[in-house]
Amino acid sequence: MTLILYIATVLIWGTTWIAIALQVGDVPVMVSVFYRFATAGVVFVLGLALLGRLQVPAARQQKWVLAQALCLFSLNFLCFYVAAGYLASGVISVIFSLATIFNAVNARIFFGDRVSGKTLLAGLLGLSGLALLFAGDLSGAGAEDAWIGIALASCGTLMFSFGNMVSRRNSANGLTPITANAWGMCYGALFLLTLIFATGTPIILPGDPIYIGAMLYLAVIGSVVGFTTYLVMVARVGSAKAAYATVMFPIVALAISTVFEGYVWGLMNSAGLALALCGNLVMFASVDWLSRLRPRTRSQNTA
Repeated sequence: MTLILYIATVLIWGTTWIAIALQVGDVPVMVSVFYRFATAGVVFVLGLALLGRLQVPAARQQKWVLAQALCLFSLNFLCFYVAAGYLASGVISVIFSLATIFNAVNARIFFGDRVSGKTLLAGLLGLSGLALLFAGDLSGAGAEDAWIGIALASCGTLMFSFGNMVSRRNSANGLTPITANAWGMCYGALFLLTLIFATGTPIILPGDPIYIGAMLYLAVIGSVVGFTTYLVMVARVGSAKAAYATVMFPIVALAISTVFEGYVWGLMNSAGLALALCGNLVMFASVDWLSRLRPRTRSQNTA
């Protein structure tokens, strides 16, 4: 089951980055993110109601649903959408893969989890591979704008990681990812709508079929399905292992670029792909091999 959740998450979120890029244009970023989560929230809540599975969080849980909404369904995506004006979607997905490291560190801070050697090695391999995959994008012309995009995408990734911690807390306290996501997306949309009115941002209705198609894909598949599979996986295997799926998103995005955008493979990016895949194997190995390399204690030697 965990493997199915992992594959589904990688495939779904690996395709959302190009859809986000398709939404960047005439419609203000804040309004685009609002459209996405307003649609997702309505679809999610209505779907659960029709299935007889809609639950209302208890009053004591409301603040945590709001916290999840701010971290996962509003502020983080404002950062990602603005970053898409400075960086290619594939590069943003590379930065988003830092969630692996952020989650491991935050889980240590907030829950006292041990950061295993396997997690560190997997993250190092994955991030090194992705750095090679996109080295050309970060070293070419327009590097100054790229760094602005990097800062925004990094901030969005940090918010995403905080949202993972809140979701983990909610799951441990009996609030399922499905319930928290459904109401969280609605809360996120209401928060964005408040920001839109507070800042005087014009609400522009999209007329481009490509924009509308991308928005619906992001709302239903990327948000309702994608976030649910991911956060269920967080509840099952922990935030550190679940977040390693984010290291694989850029590879899916890269495959899409190869087919539709003529991405050219060379020695450096091929080596990067190999490193990322090796990191994936390390993360899901059944044994922490680095622990086998540590010196055994006297009691172990004499056992």
